[in-house]
Amino acid sequence: MPVASLLPFTVIPNRKSVSPTSFRLTEKFILLLVFSGFITLCFGAIFFLPDSTKLLSGVFFRSSSVEADTRTGTVSDSNPGTGKDEKILAKIRKDHEKALLEAKDTLQKRPEEIDQDIKREKEKVAVRAKALKDDSLPLVEYLRPPGATGHEPSDPDIKEKRAKIKEMMQFAWDNYKHYAWGSNELRPVSKQGHSSNLFGSLKGATIVDALDTLYIMEMYDEFEAATEWVERNLDFNMNAEISVFEVNIRFVGGLLSAYYLSGKEVFRKKAVELGEKLLPAFKTPTGIPWALLNLKSGIGRNWPWASGGSSILAEYGTLHLEFMHLSALSGRPSFAEKVMNIRKVLNRLDKPQGLYPNYLNPNSGQWGQHHVSVGGLGDSFYEYLLKAWLMSDKSDDEGKKLYYDALQAIEKNLIRKSSGGLTYIAEWKGGLLEHKMGHLTCFAGGMIALGADGAPDDKTGSQMELAAEIARTCHESYARTSMKLGPEAFRFDGGVEAIATRQNEKYFILRPEVIETYMYMWRFTHDPKYRQWGWEAVQALETHCRVEGGFSGVRDVYGSTPNHDDVQQSFFLSETLKYLYLLFSDDDHLPLEHWVFNTEAHPLPVIKKPSPELTNHLK
Repeated sequence: MPVASLLPFTVIPNRKSVSPTSFRLTEKFILLLVFSGFITLCFGAIFFLPDSTKLLSGVFFRSSSVEADTRTGTVSDSNPGTGKDEKILAKIRKDHEKALLEAKDTLQKRPEEIDQDIKREKEKVAVRAKALKDDSLPLVEYLRPPGATGHEPSDPDIKEKRAKIKEMMQFAWDNYKHYAWGSNELRPVSKQGHSSNLFGSLKGATIVDALDTLYIMEMYDEFEAATEWVERNLDFNMNAEISVFEVNIRFVGGLLSAYYLSGKEVFRKKAVELGEKLLPAFKTPTGIPWALLNLKSGIGRNWPWASGGSSILAEYGTLHLEFMHLSALSGRPSFAEKVMNIRKVLNRLDKPQGLYPNYLNPNSGQWGQHHVSVGGLGDSFYEYLLKAWLMSDKSDDEGKKLYYDALQAIEKNLIRKSSGGLTYIAEWKGGLLEHKMGHLTCFAGGMIALGADGAPDDKTGSQMELAAEIARTCHESYARTSMKLGPEAFRFDGGVEAIATRQNEKYFILRPEVIETYMYMWRFTHDPKYRQWGWEAVQALETHCRVEGGFSGVRDVYGSTPNHDDVQQSFFLSETLKYLYLLFSDDDHLPLEHWVFNTEAHPLPVIKKPSPELTNHLK
């Protein structure tokens, strides 16, 4: 569909006639007083003249009927133009009275209120002037969706718990700012900056990832400091090879969300600028993007370990939400076209058992290994099918069908129940099931709950039951550890259930997926156990992950004492703490009918269907 039809706001074309040197508020006020005095003088003079109403109608408005009567030498009382003239006269009087009231209100304002008016006027002019300097971006009338910030919970216990989570955010942020400001992440034990190879030499992942959490928690001073860093220091013009997926969900998603929450133009500009930098990743024979991209040269490649140079389902399938918003905010259809082409490629392929393998060769357009997972390598692809439909105000019927068809195949081929009654989602390797479930897979409980209302053939109830069962299984993976924190993966074979049996699966890196499912299940059921489970996670984080310099992951959740990995992941601030905060917030805080969370928990607004009048106007 045309990009214009997706807009939840009005895009105003650049107008060269708009000048940044427009009248300031004080100058407008002086002119208003002069004009009001002139009008008063004119009216006073006119009303002292004889037969002033005829003079007004004949001289000021030059009614055609009066002119006709003048030519015949007569003025008729039954003149049909008289009523119209009286309406115009009444309007002038009304406008005159309004102008006098505005002048009176301005005179009664305190100096600081006038200063605020002038400041707001200057900001409007500055935003408009700045936008005009960049001819490539249209002017946008900013409209913030409801629920960006919430109210204090009425329940004192819930209020106290939510305040505790905010204190955890403050602690994580303060330590990052003190020890690692500008770095991608914090090493809370060694108290220094940290960066993985996901970002190359790109900086500030924690700052951009945390922007919306700071705003949502009303930490406005911290938000302004982060905004200033973005404006002055966030630079994409560098010789750096980055992960397209990670930079998209953290940086593009974080910038978009910060824009929609605050309306600050710098975030829209930076998001579109970075989006443009990512477009060369799609220069493959099929249009399936590379996993890695050099921001300077535009040269892309895939991970060397990925099945003969394949692209990964969860990576190329987790661009849709952000790129649709980039098209809407930039007026450039290329972003939307890139992600819609991915669907076209996938629609042409046969799906084994209706499932999507994790690997796809971007040159041949053929599947790699037939490995299917709803956890790592596959997870957020399915999430984005559902959320594409929800974000489109439920108009993206193709996205809806693709999601429910995929979920049906997952239910048939991957979902199993253990002898102890725990429902889990296994992995599929060429027809053989591996009875393992990853921590990443635990997001699926929330996803299934979120999509249950739109399920076909009255499956809403059964899908909510399935979501609740997955939430219970994931909670058990936490409850069955010494630290009450979930392992990276857990198994259902060899006589164990929901327990990690391999050393390289026993770590916990502050992941959010289980908390995410608790938040969605609370929103849809209000069953108090989800808040109880969430609070158990808070206590475990405080006991085992909080160190002097922030929060750290642990290497073995079954150990008696924590062995810290010394990394405060950026997604801990973006996702884990945000979902915990929302779990203990009222439902009108980021309501799900108005907001959709990207896979990094960055809220993006539903793109409301425009009115027929607006659609016709934009065509």
